[in-house]
Amino acid sequence: MFKKLFGKKAEQNTDVLTSPATGKIVPLEEVPDPVFSEKMMGDGLAIEPSEGVIVAPVDGKVMQVFPTKHALGLITNAGTEILIHIGLETVGMKGEGFEAHVKEGDLVKKGDTLVTFDLNLVRERAKSLITPIIITNSAEMQSLEKASTTEVVKGESTFITVTPK
Repeated sequence: MFKKLFGKKAEQNTDVLTSPATGKIVPLEEVPDPVFSEKMMGDGLAIEPSEGVIVAPVDGKVMQVFPTKHALGLITNAGTEILIHIGLETVGMKGEGFEAHVKEGDLVKKGDTLVTFDLNLVRERAKSLITPIIITNSAEMQSLEKASTTEVVKGESTFITVTPK
């Protein structure tokens, strides 16, 4: 999805993503939105966040920040493409309650703050707080290992390990 925008052949390295949010892991199959639960955009995991902070799960480049600030895309040097979608049906909030701390083209380091959001406002106005983290090019990967824990801490807990083919 983003590789052609990155402009160079990706290096062949394993990416170890830490959790971009603190909260409870939700298997993608249990996300109450078929676009995510049926893996139409790729494989991954979701988090029900307990605070309104999203951090970079890995070093990479910001490929896209949606105008409504509810979602963004990253790419790593190894070529892993990551979509972080805060909440479900949050696009209708039109950016209210969201603040992006990065823009397209920014280079980020693991743990850098990407987006902050009003947790209570999203809880009130969106379908769900559940935040899918999708490897949009997962079909191109040799392996994708998901965390087996139920609780994660942003920037600390290993979340997904991705190995390119």
